[in-house]
Amino acid sequence: MPNESNLYALDITSAYFVQAQACGGPCPEGCVTLARIGDGVWALGDSKRPDKDPLRFTTAELDAAGIDPARFGLAL
Repeated sequence: MPNESNLYALDITSAYFVQAQACGGPCPEGCVTLARIGDGVWALGDSKRPDKDPLRFTTAELDAAGIDPARFGLAL
């Protein structure tokens, strides 16, 4: 498991963010975006606020929050 205190030290400049598949296209309200940024580490963004830094989570934290990367077409 990654050290949670170091998640924000990871470089995400080349991370590829995807929207949840349930979003279904253009979202006037904005959609949650997710990117794998390391082994067992994820960045969670907001499409309506692309200028804001994404939050970072471990896979265990996403699971505890009920966020499944599969909804984004991403595999664990």
